[in-house]
Amino acid sequence: MSVPDDLTVYYDGACPLCRTEIGHYRGCAGAERVRFVDLATVRDDASLGPGLDRAAAQARFHVREADGRLVSGAAAFAHLWRRLPAWRWLGRLVEVRIFGFRPVLLLAEAAYRLFLPLRPHLARGLSRGGVLRNSA
Repeated sequence: MSVPDDLTVYYDGACPLCRTEIGHYRGCAGAERVRFVDLATVRDDASLGPGLDRAAAQARFHVREADGRLVSGAAAFAHLWRRLPAWRWLGRLVEVRIFGFRPVLLLAEAAYRLFLPLRPHLARGLSRGGVLRNSA
């Protein structure tokens, strides 16, 4: 009997950095309940579901909850981490509310936005150095 997916993760399989990170998450306990969609294999935007196209999905990390809700950026990572027992503590930490707002999420999102323009350069450098694996 298969376990239903309760989260869909969209990732750029053409990016060695993304591929390596997702490869780690796929090997974690709890990953059997997560559907991983490699954008490099998606043929049409319609298959990504409402509110998401390939360009947006490649520009920023996205997940879709089982109820169809789309989440991106640092919040998307927190949703993924909450599904994986070894990472659950970090997902909960990022989503802690203090006086009605989430200060850790705000900081994580700011860090994520700073990281995004560096991602292609970092991926190239790590690939050249042999740090990142070449296969999915």
